[in-house]
Amino acid sequence: AAMAGGARRLYRRILQLHRALPPALRHLGDRYVKEEFRRHKAVGPAEAQRFLREWEATLIQQQINEDKQNLREKAVYGIQLTEEKLNDFRDEQIGQLKELMDEATKPNKKITVSKDSEYKT
Repeated sequence: AAMAGGARRLYRRILQLHRALPPALRHLGDRYVKEEFRRHKAVGPAEAQRFLREWEATLIQQQINEDKQNLREKAVYGIQLTEEKLNDFRDEQIGQLKELMDEATKPNKKITVSKDSEYKT
């Protein structure tokens, strides 16, 4: 139960940080976070701990980037993943990251999310 409460707090904090993103990135990020948390609801305790620890690290990095952005007034989004961290991902997760990167880096395309959560460009 305490783990579930911690996961909910972390989830809400991540979504709060997304409010500072441009609308297209916010929708993309919110959808990704929701899907990841939903997908990890029924995992074992060890994987749940690792999942939460990684998201907490991501949250801290987002906060650092937000602080740096406030200091220099230039937006910086995302973090650089080390090869070690990438090697820890399953093939499915690598595919999801690739899809996310492709969507986020499309030039001059507006990303919107429909009611059925499908991407439209």
